[in-house]
Amino acid sequence: MRLSLSARLFGVLLLGLPVGQAAAADAAPDSGAPSRAAVVAAGPTRQQARLNQRVFDRVWDEVRRGYYDPGLHGVDWRAARAQFRPQALAAPDERALYRVLNAMLDLLDDGHAAASPPAAVRRQEVQFARRAVMGMTLMRGQSPDDWTVERIRPGSPAEEAGIQLGWALNSVDGQPWGPDVETFDGRPVHLVLTDETGQLRETTLTPRIMDAVQPFVADTSRPGVLVLRVEQFDKGLGPWMGSALEGLPPDVDVVLDLRGNPGGRLWEAESVLTCFLPRNQAWATRTGRTGRAVVLRAAGDCGDRRDPLANPVAVLVDQGSRSAAELTPAALQEARRGIVVGERTGGSVLIAQETNLPDGGRLTLSRADFVTAGGTRLEKRGVTPDVAAPRTVAQRRAGDDPTLEAAIAALRGQDRAGAADRPGPL
Repeated sequence: MRLSLSARLFGVLLLGLPVGQAAAADAAPDSGAPSRAAVVAAGPTRQQARLNQRVFDRVWDEVRRGYYDPGLHGVDWRAARAQFRPQALAAPDERALYRVLNAMLDLLDDGHAAASPPAAVRRQEVQFARRAVMGMTLMRGQSPDDWTVERIRPGSPAEEAGIQLGWALNSVDGQPWGPDVETFDGRPVHLVLTDETGQLRETTLTPRIMDAVQPFVADTSRPGVLVLRVEQFDKGLGPWMGSALEGLPPDVDVVLDLRGNPGGRLWEAESVLTCFLPRNQAWATRTGRTGRAVVLRAAGDCGDRRDPLANPVAVLVDQGSRSAAELTPAALQEARRGIVVGERTGGSVLIAQETNLPDGGRLTLSRADFVTAGGTRLEKRGVTPDVAAPRTVAQRRAGDDPTLEAAIAALRGQDRAGAADRPGPL
């Protein structure tokens, strides 16, 4: 079971595809291919309409049978079917179909309930692989066409083109960006963006192959501080963290950076907590559709570690921290095992599971409710940091990190207080 990011709140989206897919796409000639506008005007083919029906019916039925709340948050699901099914069957392409699906799922008012089109699924599966990229990470806003540049990868085509954090991406090759848009190695794309002053910025860049972004990184560049940056709760995080903490001197503070982290696997969150909490300590309860409650305990895989780390710990969070990146700091905060620093998190913490769809897309659906060991429900509420330390776009562009500095200062304050409580030499 996974704690998965909603496609509508797509969080971090890395642009690009693996080399094999890019080469195959480049082998197909562009000339003579109908434009998207022509496809929309023509309507769906008979084959497309049949596939649309299969995908829609699978999504509708999965919600009806498997959603964690049998009452579906008060939504009349049969009425939703009557409203949206004709629109789905008439959808001329992937983008139109998935907009209909997500409009229906929006009725649940659940940040996890979302349908990802096949192109987005392919991109997600190679997120940490060597591939062709533009080098931008995008955050989705309130509407399907509202995307903001969240990160720029160093040395990437996007950085070379002068694209800045905080700019809005208006279009790619004349059409709005969406999870269904694909980019390919060596094929130039024309981007239109809007900067922070409202001025339009146009540029053409060519995606190219770059080495993988590492999902977990240990930074030892600051004396007396180990910063563990986690991009998402991916497979292998627990053993990696156990290895990174192995042999750590007791006077080194630990900072767990979960900013912009969309979540991931529940097991890996449990494994991270096992590195810091006493083994088998209860940290949350999940309750499924049947009403059966299951207590979650610190019994994951922290590599070769058998005892929890004793060093002081701080966790960095922001509005982009969701799902597993919320329940982890909440558990450490509630157990008084770590200081949470940054901004209030997104409040998207239901336990979700992914289901493959007939066209290669994927449905993410909440299958269980979640409360902390102390009984706090984080959904729609988020985690409130112990130390508020937001980071502005201007600070990020300049490379300044007041959130990290605030965390280090708080930890050093703890260190001094702890030293004062210890007896001196006789």
